[in-house]
Amino acid sequence: MKYYSLNHNAPNVSFQEAVIQGLATDKGLYFPETLTPLAPSFFENIENLSHEEIAFEAIKQFVGDEIPADTLKQIIAETLCFDFPLVEVENGIYSLELFHGPTMAFKDVGARFMSRCLGYFNKDDKDAKNTVLVATSGDTGGAVASGFLGVTGVDVVILYPSGKVSDIQERQLTTLGQNIRALEVDGVFDDCQDMVKKAFLDESLNHMRLTSANSINIARWLPQMFYFFFAYKALKSQNKPLVFSCPSGNFGNICAGIIAKKLGLPIEHFVASTNVNDTVPRFLEKGIYDPKPSIATISNAMDVGNPSNFVRIQEMYQNDLEQFKKDFTSYTFNDAETLVALKAIHNERGYIAEPHGAVGYLGLKKELQNIPNAIGVFLETAHPIKFLDVVEPALGVTLPLPEQIESVMNKEKVSVKISTYEELKAFLG
Repeated sequence: MKYYSLNHNAPNVSFQEAVIQGLATDKGLYFPETLTPLAPSFFENIENLSHEEIAFEAIKQFVGDEIPADTLKQIIAETLCFDFPLVEVENGIYSLELFHGPTMAFKDVGARFMSRCLGYFNKDDKDAKNTVLVATSGDTGGAVASGFLGVTGVDVVILYPSGKVSDIQERQLTTLGQNIRALEVDGVFDDCQDMVKKAFLDESLNHMRLTSANSINIARWLPQMFYFFFAYKALKSQNKPLVFSCPSGNFGNICAGIIAKKLGLPIEHFVASTNVNDTVPRFLEKGIYDPKPSIATISNAMDVGNPSNFVRIQEMYQNDLEQFKKDFTSYTFNDAETLVALKAIHNERGYIAEPHGAVGYLGLKKELQNIPNAIGVFLETAHPIKFLDVVEPALGVTLPLPEQIESVMNKEKVSVKISTYEELKAFLG
């Protein structure tokens, strides 16, 4: 498998090169040259396959022969070491819980998969040293810190916006030490992401072998399609159209879901549910892509003004807006609406969601009015404990601390404050 830049002005590269580089030399995101649908027999038999078997069949064409099959299966086994339960919140509406991993966020899957791929590529070169540079609006930092902790030949530098991630999220990315370092940026997530992209293109940093563990990196992004296969496996017997609503910030999850659909997974429709950072809903309404600076909300992991992965989605539909709209809808909701949904889900259904999942729920409910016979799935991307400052007062509950969270709460925060790209560059050396 070869990967090309979506800016179409850089050489095509292998899976290994795309993982190590992260971003193409022309600033473009990498995208696979081909998407080969899986055999119909795979979907006919999917309920008899394990999660690991499903994931291997889904991902193997993207890796090719660059990682031996047995090694790839081992990487998948280590990646999928936790559950992905579907919880029926109300009749025909399910929460797909993606927060049962080590940092209690969906990004554990991509971070674990990528770290193990990078470790494999470095195994024969004792002098190899990669620096993983990552921007986070919330959960990416913790997942990457956990996934790469102690990985030989890899240093991790995480940029996060000061005061704009939850206390638990901050602790998960600032307390681990070892090969993990955190930079607290005076700005918003988009500022962090812009610094990361600028560093990739800075030739004076070439000696550092920089790569990204944001969803711009194919090894972080592609495994996110696994969730959709797992949900289909669980719901297939109901034999109804399937609608997925993804709380969307950088649009990695929903982009991976569309990849799954292109591979043949029977998904009727996608909903990108956003907070007031509404670049994509405005694009669908007006046909003009007009990113704006991000706005802080209670669903902070979605506070993205210029979602990186949307260009990949446009590529899969050849920039044909009308074809795109047949498969894809996007709705925007403000904090007040999100809080109302949180309370309703808890008071009427007995289910504790968190702000991102509540936004996903709202978008799903709205879209199901157009497809009344469908089953709806909204993605719960993080455990409610990670947003206890919002969830506990809103619902009048006290959330018990899960073991994964308790382990970081008493550790000392260590971060370096920066404001400019020059300060980042000086830190990297």
